[in-house]
Amino acid sequence: MLSAYLEIIRMRFLMMLAYRVNYYSGILIYALNIGSYYFVYKAIYGEQTIIGGMTLAQMTTYVAISWMSRAFYFNNLDREIATEIRDGSVAIQFIRPYNYVNVKMMQGLGEGVFRLLLFTTPGMIFVWLLLPVELPTDPSLWLIYLLMLFFSFLINTQLNIITGLFAFFLENNEGLMRMKRIAVDLFSGLIIPITFFPGWAKSVLEWLPFQAITYLPSAVFTGKITGSEIFEKLGIQALWFFVLIIPIYILWNRSRTRLFVQGG
Repeated sequence: MLSAYLEIIRMRFLMMLAYRVNYYSGILIYALNIGSYYFVYKAIYGEQTIIGGMTLAQMTTYVAISWMSRAFYFNNLDREIATEIRDGSVAIQFIRPYNYVNVKMMQGLGEGVFRLLLFTTPGMIFVWLLLPVELPTDPSLWLIYLLMLFFSFLINTQLNIITGLFAFFLENNEGLMRMKRIAVDLFSGLIIPITFFPGWAKSVLEWLPFQAITYLPSAVFTGKITGSEIFEKLGIQALWFFVLIIPIYILWNRSRTRLFVQGG
């Protein structure tokens, strides 16, 4: 079974490789986004040295690593699952000797590996050459960040799978998918770091899984979170990964009695 899943990862990687030119242009688009945020925050900081507990250098690095991390953990599995449910092609998955949800996770991982090698890594180097990004020199911090980035992928993919599976219960979950994407980008700290939110909002976000996708790994990478607190935040990511397994399990099992095909 492991070899089958590894083959799924390889096939999705090769499929993404066929459209690699799109990702080369994506590097430029992401660099422009990061550059825009850099000049916005530079204007916001003005003569101030620290805002929200972060220096301008830390903020620049935070913005760069957050957007390049998104290039790794982002995928459209929610839309893929919804499409397969609506056209009925998911029906064959019920009788195949593997778990449909696990297959989707592996497909997402194959896409993520491609993005990490051909988008995130060259993109980060490109941004580092253009902007005053401060990269950590401690190898152990890089390893911890990569582990946290992997959890970011897992949690974001789980949310995508949950959203996609709702197509079993809704005739059209397009609005739900758009709402989920906006919520992830905003509440994960990608657009605005969580430290910039009001106190009551930060308290609420600490009880949601979104911070585990972007803010926690990026805050560790920039030195905002240090020492033993790093392992505490890593534990929060691991906790959310196991918690989100529950709704996925429930949705998938209940979906077996909910399948209907739109369009005949």
